[in-house]
Amino acid sequence: MFPATALPASAAPGPAGGSEPPPRGSAYLGMGVVRHDGQGGLPVPVRAAQTEGVDVSSHQGNVDWSALWSSGVRWAYVKATEGTYYKNPYFAQQYNGSYTIGMVRGAYHFATPDTTSGAAQADYFVNNGGGWSRDGKTLPGALDIEWNPYGAACYGKTTSGMVTWIRDFLARYKARTGRDAVIYTSTSWWKQCTGNYSGFGANTPLWIARYNTTPGELPAGWNFQTMWQYTSSGPIVGDHNKFNGAYDRVVALANGS
Repeated sequence: MFPATALPASAAPGPAGGSEPPPRGSAYLGMGVVRHDGQGGLPVPVRAAQTEGVDVSSHQGNVDWSALWSSGVRWAYVKATEGTYYKNPYFAQQYNGSYTIGMVRGAYHFATPDTTSGAAQADYFVNNGGGWSRDGKTLPGALDIEWNPYGAACYGKTTSGMVTWIRDFLARYKARTGRDAVIYTSTSWWKQCTGNYSGFGANTPLWIARYNTTPGELPAGWNFQTMWQYTSSGPIVGDHNKFNGAYDRVVALANGS
């Protein structure tokens, strides 16, 4: 078993690929984005409606959800699990706190395809906060599949092996919850580690990571992103996101429509 290490916000690890890997359990959405893809300006204004969101993990500790709500944030994703060895110790405050203030919220799982199977990690996720209910306030679980902060970028898997691992996770998650999970990734990682596989786009919502003025090129199979993580240095909580639609579309995703 790996140690279930949680770090306070002030001790968040540096970019993936440093001289010493961070402790197991400390990974979070977008951990390797700046190192691998760089960072540009903030999003350019668009006419289409977009809805502000945040994502949090143990690094944020107890989150000030009231301040985020007042700033215009209306949805959130909370790290629940990693691998089959870690549960976010702040999950209850973050997941329930966002719900209580009025946000639509969901849980995410940081994938470690080199430790256990996709199906095993989907089960661990669902059993520890990653489930779903049609209450209009719960988003489907998200699979965070990105640069490996602990070792080889693609977790030692071939492109076909990675696609199989992701497929197994998605299949088990849907069998357990009745919903297609969201995939969070970056285009550069997806190209390198899945061979730019296009087979998930028809059913699986895409949450793209790109810290720049536009979402940029998307992975094969997706014509648009459902969500976009556009910065790790936003107000109150660093990781800010835009839902590709008005608030009623956020609720529609929560309800499975």
